[in-house]
Amino acid sequence: MDDWFRLDAESTVTLSVHAQPGAKRSEVAGLHGAAVRIRVAAPALEDRANAALVEFLADRFGVPIRSVRLLAGERSRQKRFEIRGSRLAPAEALGLG
Repeated sequence: MDDWFRLDAESTVTLSVHAQPGAKRSEVAGLHGAAVRIRVAAPALEDRANAALVEFLADRFGVPIRSVRLLAGERSRQKRFEIRGSRLAPAEALGLG
């Protein structure tokens, strides 16, 4: 079992993310320990990187932005997100499988 995400019976994914703000483009860059590494093309200023991550994850999982919520790590590179209502498996959505 992968330890970078948790999937419950109600199609809610809890995802561990290692964020790298200030990249040239937003992309999944593989795994980083027990988290998926995501480079985000937004600076770590005024929550811009967090907002960009929410948009990126909503797009990848095919859900509205309101279905993605930052649970922990607002000011850290290590973050936890909740994604509700996606029909895609995390590895499939993020291109890791």
